Amino acid sequence: MTANPLAALLAPAAADMAAVNALIEQRLHSTVPTIDQLSGYIIHSGGKRLRPVMAVLSARACGYSGDQHCLLAAIVEFIHTATLLHDDVVDESELRRGRATANSRFGNGLSVLVGDFLYSRSFQMMVELGSKEVMDVLATATNQISEGEVLQFLNRRNVDATPEQCLAIARSKTATLFEAAARCGALLAGQDRAGQDALGDYGLHFGLAYQLVDDLLDYRGDAARIGKNLGDDLAEGSPTLPLAYALQAADPQQARVLRSALGEDGEPDFAAVLAVIESTGAIAYTAGLAQTHAERAQAALSGLPDSPARAALQGLARFAVSRDF
Repeated sequence: MTANPLAALLAPAAADMAAVNALIEQRLHSTVPTIDQLSGYIIHSGGKRLRPVMAVLSARACGYSGDQHCLLAAIVEFIHTATLLHDDVVDESELRRGRATANSRFGNGLSVLVGDFLYSRSFQMMVELGSKEVMDVLATATNQISEGEVLQFLNRRNVDATPEQCLAIARSKTATLFEAAARCGALLAGQDRAGQDALGDYGLHFGLAYQLVDDLLDYRGDAARIGKNLGDDLAEGSPTLPLAYALQAADPQQARVLRSALGEDGEPDFAAVLAVIESTGAIAYTAGLAQTHAERAQAALSGLPDSPARAALQGLARFAVSRDF
């Protein structure tokens, strides 16, 4: 795999994303220098920008020829960044994308407050966009993301977590914003309800596939590639689909290993947990489910005409399950 397999794949969005990045720089500005410093720190921390890319490509794939999709994409990125700031505080994370998290560098209080700034700035920009329909989709998505964060928090160290609960959290926390970005792209392009639903389905299934692979990489990834320590979810007490599936499939002795690791506040035996997860087929199950969602994402685009943007969206769905970072 090349150092950056996304570069060629996302070439159709390159010009639009340059405009999006310039807009992000402009709208990050605050009269309070610390806000500029902290928000810029996380915005420029090496993220893939997949959510704003999805908004841009969805609009273009639906035939949009204006420029408001760039404002939409910047809004989506601000919402996402705000969730990252808050999430890292709640999880007490120290590493994201290979760098110290904002909360570990600037403190929890400032991270939460700057996250609030980014949320409020995104809603200012929604008003500027001038679409009640887009605002409704994004406001609903933001609420659902918050619900997902609460669900994840309540399920910490839950040794009875089920695969269904883990999928519900993945949908709310991750897939919801991808779904909203793609649906809003279709909205800007003037698609009818069926067209909006199709792009929304694409984003939803892409987001689920993407999150499931993230869950896998926490157990079998390369820490240098994924930019965080392996086993972070386990160390934080967050049951994800591989662990929840293994809990159901494990024999009594294996289940004790998993329950002990998930239920303790100390350092879990990651090697022992990984051995159980692999032996119960949880890795293969999760990978298979991710592939199913990636295929559903691609199928949702069948009604769109051929275009470079549509091809890029198809490629993104394949990337979601083939990536190692």
